[in-house]
Amino acid sequence: MTLDRIELRGLRARGRHGCLPAERDLGQEFVVDAVLGLDTRPAAEGDDLSRTVDYGALAGRLVDAVEGEPLNLIETLADRLAKICLEDRTVSEVEITVHKPSAPIPHPFADVAVKITRSRP
Repeated sequence: MTLDRIELRGLRARGRHGCLPAERDLGQEFVVDAVLGLDTRPAAEGDDLSRTVDYGALAGRLVDAVEGEPLNLIETLADRLAKICLEDRTVSEVEITVHKPSAPIPHPFADVAVKITRSRP
């Protein structure tokens, strides 16, 4: 069966993730994309929010994680965010992208991002 998708893109939050002391001290904006794979038919058939993902509540949990405990790597942050998404039993798989638009790179660049895919075992 092909999974349906719920996409939450461009979620912004300020965090203190990075390996450099300035990243920890000053913090910076991170942008998160979460693409959830699930079967939306049960929710659609009953027009029932309890049978799908409450993406407003999910956005709050993801922002809390970005704003929470500092990590060295956005790879670790992406993994943490994926685990939060998979806590919802309706979600079978998730693709998380963490963008770090203000990464400390001494050259012009458009974006730095880590994209991971995780699924329920």
